[in-house]
Amino acid sequence: MKKIILLIICILAVFSQAQQLTATQILEKADAVMNAPKDQELKIKLTVIDKKGNEKVREINMMQKGSDKRIAKFLSPADQKGIGFLSLPGGLIYIYLPAYKKTRRIAAHVKNTKFAGTDFTYEDMEAKRYSDNWQAQLLKEEDDYYQLQLTPKKDFKSDYAKLIIWIRTDNFFPFKIEYYDKGDNTVKIMNQKDIEMINGYWVSKESEMEDIKTGNKTIMLLQEVKFDSGLSDDVFTERYLKR
Repeated sequence: MKKIILLIICILAVFSQAQQLTATQILEKADAVMNAPKDQELKIKLTVIDKKGNEKVREINMMQKGSDKRIAKFLSPADQKGIGFLSLPGGLIYIYLPAYKKTRRIAAHVKNTKFAGTDFTYEDMEAKRYSDNWQAQLLKEEDDYYQLQLTPKKDFKSDYAKLIIWIRTDNFFPFKIEYYDKGDNTVKIMNQKDIEMINGYWVSKESEMEDIKTGNKTIMLLQEVKFDSGLSDDVFTERYLKR
């Protein structure tokens, strides 16, 4: 009888181990959740808060198709209206400044520059699948979350030396990311809050990016969202960016 019990325990242990997800699989599932819609259009209220508590409020319209095309344009305030951002496959990023009436490609070595005075860099803003460019390692597994460490793959250049990311176990939505520099210092922390399902897709209605060094933070509040409206590829072009 003891031998039978031990055999059953061993079988269950092997089955449990087989069912356990790898770090890469967890990250791929998170990518799939974040990029689940065929396309999406978001209207966002963006509040930049400095360390003294002073606030600057802006509105931005963002559209995304798949996991590698994204365009964003400021709607307000007046002095920033029309500023645009375009992210395309292959890590291509363009910015449009109405004052100059032309687009400019953002070079890879300046992707760490902050976008339009916010605490989000161009790298943070681009459309992406983390599993394409980051190697994942499982640090911790709890009942309600996975904690992964991400390091850049050999052929991928990032200003961040590593990321620590928390992913919910129930829906695989990332709810916290810590960003580290090459000196292993935490430089930024992003928290995604008020996570809920809208029209069949999981979304965060509030995202907060905090810059540890400056004490500033930027809060994105989702005001409106549309999914699967059939956005054309023509939207994700330099020509459209200048409109």
